[in-house]
Amino acid sequence: MVWGLYTGLTQTVGQVPWPWAGLVNLLLLLQFPVAHSFFLSNTGRSILAKLAPAPHGKTLATTTYAFIASIQLLALFTLWTPTGLLVWQAEGITLWVMTALFVFSWGLLAKASFDAGLELQSGALGWMSLARGSAPEFPDMPERGLFRLIRQPIYAAFALTLWTMPTWTVDQLSIAIPLTTYCLFAPKLKERRFRKIYGERFAEYKQRIPYMIPGTKKVKANV
Repeated sequence: MVWGLYTGLTQTVGQVPWPWAGLVNLLLLLQFPVAHSFFLSNTGRSILAKLAPAPHGKTLATTTYAFIASIQLLALFTLWTPTGLLVWQAEGITLWVMTALFVFSWGLLAKASFDAGLELQSGALGWMSLARGSAPEFPDMPERGLFRLIRQPIYAAFALTLWTMPTWTVDQLSIAIPLTTYCLFAPKLKERRFRKIYGERFAEYKQRIPYMIPGTKKVKANV
């Protein structure tokens, strides 16, 4: 994914002839957000629990989820058939600036994943729990690190990685626009789950911390 985005999806292995490539690219694009959200639903979680060998399905559910998401992203950024249509190419100092921003965006994503609980985000939680012979112990509601600034730093950082590369193409924009839209609205479903799990604690956190842009939430003073 890193290399695919950095090169504007100009060096993928997809070679589906046009116009069929357009349909295949669309399916590759849709499969990630659709399945990613589905497997977080009650029905999706029950299916995840059945995908690993019994009786370890529930223990490995988070690992299975991370594995599926990784395969989905690998497919999207590897099998995409490029159009070859260039929109913009950074050069000179702009190339270095955009590259630095791209690296910074990935650094933010790594930091946000660490703050949210790296064992959960990486999929290691399932394996670690299986090794201990115990049920997975999920991280507490994230409030540290980047979560002190915004409520959804993972989605925000992911969106930044879609726009900070030095090579912009029709292909990159075709992925960046819908996935950024997904990053803006999908966390609403996540926050509903957090509200059910953490109750007033999350409600209070939501009142204090802005959604995705730091400094946009004003805390009302007590009178």
